[in-house]
Amino acid sequence: MKKRMVLGVMAAVLLLGLLTGCGGKSGSAGGSSSDQQGASESGGETGGSEVFQTKVFRVGMECSYSPFNWTQSDDSNGAVPIEGTSDYAYGYDVEMAKRICEKNGWELQIYKIDWDGLVLALNSNKIDAIIAGMGVTEDRKKSVDFSDYYWTSDTCMIVRGDSELASATSLEDFRGCKVTSQLNSMWMALISQIPDVDEQPGLGGNSEILVAVRSGKLDGTILGETEAYSAILANPDLAMVKFEKGKGFDVSEQESSAAAAIRKGETDLAEAINAALAETAPEDRSELMEHMLEIQPMVSE
Repeated sequence: MKKRMVLGVMAAVLLLGLLTGCGGKSGSAGGSSSDQQGASESGGETGGSEVFQTKVFRVGMECSYSPFNWTQSDDSNGAVPIEGTSDYAYGYDVEMAKRICEKNGWELQIYKIDWDGLVLALNSNKIDAIIAGMGVTEDRKKSVDFSDYYWTSDTCMIVRGDSELASATSLEDFRGCKVTSQLNSMWMALISQIPDVDEQPGLGGNSEILVAVRSGKLDGTILGETEAYSAILANPDLAMVKFEKGKGFDVSEQESSAAAAIRKGETDLAEAINAALAETAPEDRSELMEHMLEIQPMVSE
């Protein structure tokens, strides 16, 4: 019952966010001629992605970031084999990658790579794109280009359900609290916006972070709204804190949006990805994400 209620609320909220933000431009790939010239001068080669010759689209992701991507033992729901393993990957990112490949007539290959190694793998030509729920930040745009956004959601916090913080309405309510997020994620940069925060060292992934919140080692963590819905579905003892307007985190639309990362200057690949993404309407994206939340691993009924 709780799962159905959460999914019902989630569908309405996430669709609203998509209608106002998703499908927007990241401003870093497939742009104007001056943008392309800048990419070439900085070391990228405009156009020329090898994907168009090989017809193989190699995509990197963590395979452990539900509902965007996860690992499973079989090919149920249309999961894709993880290269070099006997496991399979599925989730919202995988489905979007499949649609990109279907549009362009490419074979999809999924590579499981730790978050910290994704950009390095891309720029060393081990993969052709990162499709991993990656937010678009100015720092990341220095080393990679981005497609148009394929998902947008607000920023919130996760706390224990039995904590007084579960009824928080502003960042002020978290004054002096112990908070952290995923190491090298955009969420880490937001922690300093909490007054007098007791910032803890970043952790390796969401699973580790949520365990720390549940055990009381952390008072809370910062997540995107989508990831937060995933967390409370899988962990009913946790609660999501959404802030009143003007009392939450100061986050730009691009930082709240996920896009595919590609090598600098590969404008042909950016255009092909963007054309495929444009064929999935906001309503369809919302329905797809709701489905992923329903089938993600270890969701409590």
